[in-house]
Amino acid sequence: EVQLVESGGGLVQPGGSLRLSCAASGFTFSSEPMSWVRQAPGKGLEWVSHINTGGGSTSYVDSVKGRFTISRDNAKNTLYLQMNSLKPEDTAVYYCAKYASRSPVGLRWVYYSGGYYYLVGQGTQVTVSS
Repeated sequence: EVQLVESGGGLVQPGGSLRLSCAASGFTFSSEPMSWVRQAPGKGLEWVSHINTGGGSTSYVDSVKGRFTISRDNAKNTLYLQMNSLKPEDTAVYYCAKYASRSPVGLRWVYYSGGYYYLVGQGTQVTVSS
């Protein structure tokens, strides 16, 4: 059973930083591309960032470029998202998401670059406010 457990969220002032973690289990983490996805209050899912299996290729939505950094530790089966210079518009629940070649049935997902990234965890709340 695939499990993705997000942590590291919290309340931070504008301009602050947080580091999110996602502990993965139930699959071969090192063989799967991963993404971070967020959902702001009252809005739909938004793809945020992507990383390939080895960690050497990353991509970001324009609104977070230069501020967020995705990384992974395949030895620890853990995905990270370093978030700097946080803005109120970054307020959302953040989820890590696993790659699938077909749209998963019964799960929430986003489509990015030829693949489906689906959510199984509860997410971690990030609130940026003064």
